[in-house]
Amino acid sequence: MCPALDHYTRQFLPAVEAEIKAILESDHPSYKVYYGMMHYHLGWVDAGLGSESGTAGKRIRPLICLLVCDAASGNWEQAVPAAAAIELLHNFSLIHDDIEDGSRTRRGRKTVWELWGVPQAINAGDSMFSSAYAALARVADRGVAAETTVDSLQVFAQACVQLTKGQHLDMRYETQVSVDVEQYLQMIAGKTAALISATSEIGAIIASSEPEKRRHFAEFGRNVGLAFQAHDDVLGIWGNETTVGKSTVSDILTRKKTLPVVYGLAQSSELRDLYAGAQLDVQRAVDLLEAAGAKDYAMAAVDRYSEAAMAHLAKAHPAGPAGDALRKLTTQLVKRQS
Repeated sequence: MCPALDHYTRQFLPAVEAEIKAILESDHPSYKVYYGMMHYHLGWVDAGLGSESGTAGKRIRPLICLLVCDAASGNWEQAVPAAAAIELLHNFSLIHDDIEDGSRTRRGRKTVWELWGVPQAINAGDSMFSSAYAALARVADRGVAAETTVDSLQVFAQACVQLTKGQHLDMRYETQVSVDVEQYLQMIAGKTAALISATSEIGAIIASSEPEKRRHFAEFGRNVGLAFQAHDDVLGIWGNETTVGKSTVSDILTRKKTLPVVYGLAQSSELRDLYAGAQLDVQRAVDLLEAAGAKDYAMAAVDRYSEAAMAHLAKAHPAGPAGDALRKLTTQLVKRQS
């Protein structure tokens, strides 16, 4: 990690964590489990709601928001509630994703619905979604103008809609026999890229950036999201299980339509026949994907979106060490091994 990025990570993320804790502070003993489910998902407590040090997740999105605000010559402390709102929204989507996907574990721990049941998990996700809006409105308490606050809320709301559109397509594609690359990219543009784009744009809005700079920061975030997801798809098949933290055969076994798979299915009739069968030989599927050039295709997409992100970042003219940290963070996100 570069010194600037390390410095900002140590400075920004504790401030975001404190803001989230203030928003999700229990206001009555009757709601211990209500808040406890959210605290558990965020990594603050264990399954028995006893204190647990650490966090669940890397908090990448709030870090981007605050880095953009600082790099756009804004006051990053004014953007902390917005960064907290973004992290709450992201985690709302994960709680509901786990329910919709039937996932019993996340990051090596049981999911909220697995521990407390689907109805309570849905409610916990709904609470986190509502709390995200309440969090974002708190930027006004830090001296952000009303017009800027409303502008940020509008971008945030649009990202929420795009997020659910992407999730709709993701679930639909699970049972759709044929999905092409264009359809897949439309899905991840909503499911992954829209929130990172909004994250970056909101940071620029709070810094009072002019429209053109704001647009470039938004496009920077969108392309980071696309590159991040494409690389995640590659790691899901060819990554190191120990480093990635999950099985690298699960995407194949569940016939998940990731970018390499969608591309490979379009290129190989043998792979299509294999996926259509009752039994799926994982190693044979991987061999066919590689023979079809699926890994190379996906990595080329990662490079293409990464280059576009860097180009838009350069046009946004990020200032000072925060700009250097943004460039370094982008490189880390698309070259990571986990």
